[in-house]
Amino acid sequence: MILTYQPFELLLKHTFTIAKFSRTSTPIMLLQVEYEGQTGYGEASMVPYMGESFQSATDFLKKVDAARFKYPFDFGAIIAYLDSIAPGNPATKAGIDIALHDLDGKLQQKPCWQLLGSDPAKMPATSFTIGIDKPEVIIQKVKENPDCKIIKVKSGRDSDKELIKTIRSVTDLPLFVDANQGWTDLQQSLDLCHWLHEQGVLLIEQPMLKTDIDSNAWLTERSPIPIIGDEAVQRLPDVEKAKGVYHGINIKLMKSAGMYEAHRMILKARELGLKLMIGCMSETSCATLAGIALAPQCDWADLDGPFLTSNNPYKMPEFRDGKWVLGDNPGLGLS
Repeated sequence: MILTYQPFELLLKHTFTIAKFSRTSTPIMLLQVEYEGQTGYGEASMVPYMGESFQSATDFLKKVDAARFKYPFDFGAIIAYLDSIAPGNPATKAGIDIALHDLDGKLQQKPCWQLLGSDPAKMPATSFTIGIDKPEVIIQKVKENPDCKIIKVKSGRDSDKELIKTIRSVTDLPLFVDANQGWTDLQQSLDLCHWLHEQGVLLIEQPMLKTDIDSNAWLTERSPIPIIGDEAVQRLPDVEKAKGVYHGINIKLMKSAGMYEAHRMILKARELGLKLMIGCMSETSCATLAGIALAPQCDWADLDGPFLTSNNPYKMPEFRDGKWVLGDNPGLGLS
């Protein structure tokens, strides 16, 4: 088993601004795992505020002994091994996990979605994300929507209502709202939830600080819109902690350390009666396809990475009627 990797700077079409951060690009580590004439492809998308970088990824990957990845893969043991090397580094671990899933599918001549038990007929519509910006830029971004049937709006500042009104001036599509921990006043937040409900908002992600469990739970109990834990839910142990605090959780492969643990989080959330969203960071088609493989097991999807970037090194996955289309090619189906 041979593991190789190379850095790649993924450029964004627009400056991407959320409640507390802005960026114009995302450092990506592209990974490959070779075995018996087949190559599995993976990706680590390291958004800066999550704490990973080219240097941290390189330092971690130098410690990985790919000879320990015996086939057939025991993904639980592999993640346990990666966690034993160093804590954290979820995106880098996800890159390895995704590459091994792609390789596994190719060796079995089956698509990853089939191996994970997904039903293509249950694919949810994916949203198209609009970052915080000036009204004229917001309108431009909405017009660039690649036929997604849902718009996701970044919020969490004093301009939240103005932003929504600007979007409503050019589209009546349903909305997701993501506050990225930007809300602070409970009563104002509840009032805003009711107003957003009237504006056709379907869900709200991480309204308050992830550490403020009581405030998030208070808002969840009273909100007319589902409240979804995002930053508060990173890996499997966090799922159980979300019950009673949120209506549902947003799973991202770059937080969960890959597809194996994301699938376990899905199963756990269903067991607990939590709603499910599958999201992404700024990603190429590689990690997007990994998310797409699990998306039919979720209620909502926000897998728009390739739409927001300008130098995707891979072919765009098939997209039709606002939904990604699962193909029959083995592994991720990346080309």
